[in-house]
Amino acid sequence: MLQTCSFAAAARVVATTALIAFFAAGCAGDFDRMRGSRPQSADNTPAPAAPTLQDGLGVALILPLTAPGNAGAVAASLKNAADLAVEEYKGSKVRLIVKDDGGTAEGARAAASAALAEGAEVVLGPLLAPNVQAAAQVVRAAGRPMIAFSTDASVAGRGVNLLSFMPENDIDRVVEFAAQRGKRSFAALIPEGAYGNVAAAAFQAAVTRRGLALAAMERYAPGGVDEGAKQIAALRVPADALFLPENGDGAAALGQALAAAGIDGRRVQLLGSGVWDDPRVQRVPQLQGGWFAAPDKTGFNAFAQRYRARFGSEPTRIASLAYDAVFLVSALNAQYGAQAFADGTLQSSEGVIGTDGLFRFQADGTSRRALAVLQITGNTAQVIGPAPRSFASPGTQ
Repeated sequence: MLQTCSFAAAARVVATTALIAFFAAGCAGDFDRMRGSRPQSADNTPAPAAPTLQDGLGVALILPLTAPGNAGAVAASLKNAADLAVEEYKGSKVRLIVKDDGGTAEGARAAASAALAEGAEVVLGPLLAPNVQAAAQVVRAAGRPMIAFSTDASVAGRGVNLLSFMPENDIDRVVEFAAQRGKRSFAALIPEGAYGNVAAAAFQAAVTRRGLALAAMERYAPGGVDEGAKQIAALRVPADALFLPENGDGAAALGQALAAAGIDGRRVQLLGSGVWDDPRVQRVPQLQGGWFAAPDKTGFNAFAQRYRARFGSEPTRIASLAYDAVFLVSALNAQYGAQAFADGTLQSSEGVIGTDGLFRFQADGTSRRALAVLQITGNTAQVIGPAPRSFASPGTQ
């Protein structure tokens, strides 16, 4: 057994012949629930050679540190979180190899090559989907694994696992929750664009998989939400639930369109996606009473407190991903050595509990999370469906 958490409030031991770990509030954590027999690669390919620990486990961290705009700020927060994880992991043997991809695919490819030349045994990042694709070509050829932070499921695959907040997760969870509460007919009003396309596909799949009725799906261009709302309001048989994956930028206009069309959240259950985890959305009067799924924030709030104490600033919401990634590779290496990053180890069916709750990597490289369901009430969000504690629980797959 492995126990790495020195914080008394969080340490607990479960399981038998496996990796023990748990990220509880205020704890730099041990990982829990990664159990099973000696792991093997899913395609029976040899595992990478055992890391040389004389200078520490080489862990590359590829981020768009000098990219313009928000990407650079997010990258800086991810790097800080990774540094914090190295500091907090008791007896850490990780040697971070930080590389800047500049926000470009060519930069990511060069960063991956440089990191491997410096002894990287596993690659964390990149953040942007095109950069993940570019770096993966180099990393796969070297037989090393990658844990990236993109939310684009299309870049996941052999050797590339995505540790991120996948839209498919929160959409599936809120549809499951609504169905459990008797909703049988679903409609959707979805913005056009890349995120809308993902949301539409995930919503349709979640509804169809459960044998529920899809009454209508309206798409709208920027500025065109009013017409879509009118089409939903004109349904001959109103739906039980209406899915509205609009973010904070368009939430006010969406609320006005619902009001103008006569769509009342007291008569139809409004559903959102993870982009509703935003104060701007939660202040919209017409969205009060709506449901959406997101990670339970207990662990993140504790992480954010430690981050503020260490760096004197607020972490970005996804900073916890880098923290968890560093903790994960540290714990796996300590427990499994040469088999630490084989598919059979990384893709444990039971998963691990991280800062944002229970998660696991799936065979296709995407991640699955156990999420809470929240209701917008009084311009804030309150948990009405706790996050499952096991992937055997209802609400997880």
